[in-house]
Amino acid sequence: MNRFVSHILRRFWREERGAALVEFAIMLPMMLLFFAVIIEGGRLMWSYQAVASGVRDAARYLARVTPRDICLSGGNVGTYTSDLEAIIRQSKDGSNLFPSGITVTSVTPSLSCVSGTYRNSPAPVTEVTANLTVTFPFASVFSFAGGTNLVTINTTISDQSRVFGT
Repeated sequence: MNRFVSHILRRFWREERGAALVEFAIMLPMMLLFFAVIIEGGRLMWSYQAVASGVRDAARYLARVTPRDICLSGGNVGTYTSDLEAIIRQSKDGSNLFPSGITVTSVTPSLSCVSGTYRNSPAPVTEVTANLTVTFPFASVFSFAGGTNLVTINTTISDQSRVFGT
């Protein structure tokens, strides 16, 4: 019987059928992880671009609703914060199928009056700044693989527009 078992083991050891299947089974988890990271990274970049587009739209909106003579009258653009926040959040949430890893933490409008030889001097320029928290979906996998333990990043997106309002 010992001879029979050794014969079967030798035959099994020499057999090469199914080697590709074993190699595929070894590589499949790594390939799935790689594809998942690519897809999640793409979704994260898509969401970031949606927020950047929302900030640009909010800056355009603020430049349109702000009076042209705001620098002379000493007005304030802080009253538009909730409208600007709604514009940015709608652009972030409006086109995504799944929730993104980006959270808009604050939106701040500001006004600067630029002196020069303009038709209206000083020329009002509005700026909208959004603070974001980016959460990486696969951060724990990267730290497991020996990478840095970077789970979130705080960043800022801002855009300016010259006032051409009422």
